[in-house]
Amino acid sequence: MSDSMSSNFLRQCSGPIPRRGFMQMGLAGFASLSLPGVLRMRAESPVQNKKERTSIIMVFLPGGLSHIDSYDPKPEIGSEYRGPFQTISTKVPGTHLTELMPMQAKIADKFTILRSMYQTGPGHPAGTVQLLSGDPDTRDKPKPKYPDWMSVAHYLRSKEGGRDNPLPNYIAVNSINGTYHGPTYLGDGYAEFIVGDDPNRPNFEVPNVGLSDASESRRLSDRVALRRNLDRMERGFDRAGELGAVDQFETQAMSLLTNPRAREAFDLSKEDARTRDRYGRNRWGQQLLLTRRLVEAGVEIVTSSLDGPLCGRVANWDDHAVNHNIFDALRFRMKNYDQAVSALIEDIYARGLDKRVLVVVTGEFGRTPKISFERSTGGGDGSGPTGTLQPGRDHWPNVFSNIWAGGGIQTGGIIGASDKRGAEVIERGCGPGDFLATIYHHLGIDYAKVVINDLNGRPTAIVNDGRPIPELSRA
Repeated sequence: MSDSMSSNFLRQCSGPIPRRGFMQMGLAGFASLSLPGVLRMRAESPVQNKKERTSIIMVFLPGGLSHIDSYDPKPEIGSEYRGPFQTISTKVPGTHLTELMPMQAKIADKFTILRSMYQTGPGHPAGTVQLLSGDPDTRDKPKPKYPDWMSVAHYLRSKEGGRDNPLPNYIAVNSINGTYHGPTYLGDGYAEFIVGDDPNRPNFEVPNVGLSDASESRRLSDRVALRRNLDRMERGFDRAGELGAVDQFETQAMSLLTNPRAREAFDLSKEDARTRDRYGRNRWGQQLLLTRRLVEAGVEIVTSSLDGPLCGRVANWDDHAVNHNIFDALRFRMKNYDQAVSALIEDIYARGLDKRVLVVVTGEFGRTPKISFERSTGGGDGSGPTGTLQPGRDHWPNVFSNIWAGGGIQTGGIIGASDKRGAEVIERGCGPGDFLATIYHHLGIDYAKVVINDLNGRPTAIVNDGRPIPELSRA
């Protein structure tokens, strides 16, 4: 699609809606749990048996990182496309990044760049939904139709059983926008456990995790035992078997509240000060350090959204000219981004997690190859004062880049290519189905056979029209 054609569907926007808050559950609230809602498990095909349970960390860049100004530079094109950043060599001969990522350039042998990702959702909701759930709809809907891959994996892992860990198996360390993804017909029991506080705060703590007072733990257990006795009186009316399903979640909640292992996993003070410095003493750095601690503690599905004040004026990567001077915004945010991501990747390898843990860093799409100019709608970090004519790039789902590390994959390569302007895929195009199949393959989920019944009882495939990307798939 040409730049002129793309202008028909590209729209200005202020970026994602503020994310959902972290739901806190106190002792009294927990002890007074009512009868459950509808929580039915309906998967018709199992997860493949694996000797080793694998994990995934997805680092999400809401709004979309400019591929041309990061992982797919085009130094030979004209200034109306290229932007001001120079390219730099990396540890992998022949692979270049922009000057904004010198730390990642030094460890380029530890990740692979996919330069030919695409999808067809022009807006943030549709683009995010397509990438995370495979829904081909190009319209921006108020909520997703299909469950995202994280909820699906959580659901199927729960069906497997045999997991002895007090921590939830799907945790979001700063959640992706809540209206753009979710468990939909799987039920809220398979949604993320959200850590919404800033892990860089000196008094950071996840509420109601790992009670330190033994007497309170005993008191809570007594209250829950009483509630369960009352529930047994209702079993005769539980014709759908719903209480048995909710018991699973109640047991996990109890473990989270009373098991000291849970509290320790979230305790960043256990980390060496030099390690914390390496990630960066800021929200993004400490978020990604926490993701590593969680997968090391046995959590299998972890996401982390890099947004907020460290992004600049509009708190995301949606670098329209009306929002940001894209180049000033990138200069403002990329040092922290480069440091945090490179530290996470290095740490995964240094701690021997690289065979088990796959790291993927992506946004929902890229940005337009041709630079646009608009008047700023407000001053701030990365943006000139109101009325300033400044450069930007708009939404571009036709081609974008993401990076993959760990997971037992062969790293140090480049997959696919875009054309000379970074406008279209010209080699090895990979769509949302391929993205999802690659992730499911790593988790040992038979993406080609697993179906889950929707609310109408219709078997629904978890991947349509996709296959694992060979270079990104463990043997």
